[in-house]
Amino acid sequence: MRQRLFSFAILLVLGCAARAEEQDFSKVEIKTTQLADGLYLLQGAGGNMTAAVGADGVLLVDDAFAPLAEKIRASLKGLGGGDRPLRYVINTHYHYDHTGGNKAFAEAGATIIAADQLRSRLMTGGTAGNGGSISHEMKPVEAGALPQITFDHALTVHMNGEDIRAVHYANAHTDGDSIVYFPKAHVVAMGDIYVRYGFPFIDINGGGTVQGMITACIDVLRTVPADSKIVPGHGELAGVDDLRTYLKMLQDTSAAVGAAIKAGKSLAQIKQEHILGAWSERYSPPKAFVDTDAFTETLYNSLNRRVPRHGGRPR
Repeated sequence: MRQRLFSFAILLVLGCAARAEEQDFSKVEIKTTQLADGLYLLQGAGGNMTAAVGADGVLLVDDAFAPLAEKIRASLKGLGGGDRPLRYVINTHYHYDHTGGNKAFAEAGATIIAADQLRSRLMTGGTAGNGGSISHEMKPVEAGALPQITFDHALTVHMNGEDIRAVHYANAHTDGDSIVYFPKAHVVAMGDIYVRYGFPFIDINGGGTVQGMITACIDVLRTVPADSKIVPGHGELAGVDDLRTYLKMLQDTSAAVGAAIKAGKSLAQIKQEHILGAWSERYSPPKAFVDTDAFTETLYNSLNRRVPRHGGRPR
């Protein structure tokens, strides 16, 4: 009864009542927020996007659902992109609410960039899920939607006067996550390593772990200036203090479940005892995508190191 469709849940996060394949994307509007000179946050349906627009062309971090490609393109033109080409798209992870526009933009000339593991998962498909009640089959994508450039640890794109750096964080939200830094602008796009809809979805089946999520958040906080703007994978623009609060939640909930595991308690016992109850009001709102029980499953599976291996170079 608690089985969830991933696509349905993502839309619930955004307040939609239909599955991705059933949504009327013609009614979706792309909202834009300026982050810095030539740098913008784009929000519609699916994951948040970050666009760098300037004389050298346009770079886009993530590209939402496939049917929104034309609206995204129109929005970029309205931001001053004009006839400047969309040259690069950086994918933060493989889920299709962040990679759906790959094929359309690649066909128009953009180069898709991602971590090695992300390309592998798009190519082969698989089951996204938390090892428990959240599960959804991800079909392999067409060849034209695959990243053309991949990297192991980090890659820098020098354009529009900025050194845009994509860094791979192993086994965080998935095993192919990238966080994208705009150092001169004091902006960082974190993909679904950081979300603002409540307890996060960690794709355990896709190589994600709460330990990797924590490590990534700590690294961002150590790296960026105190006045940085943080673009979450879903939800409104955040600051460093918001990310710090989220990190503390990950650490404290992990410690609570970890202590219960050490005491020999089963997953059923941990759920029954409502060990995460203290965080439920803030992070498990009504109709939450990841409710308290689902996040308990996630932490339990992650802390027991039930991380599937995938591809030729699992990390």
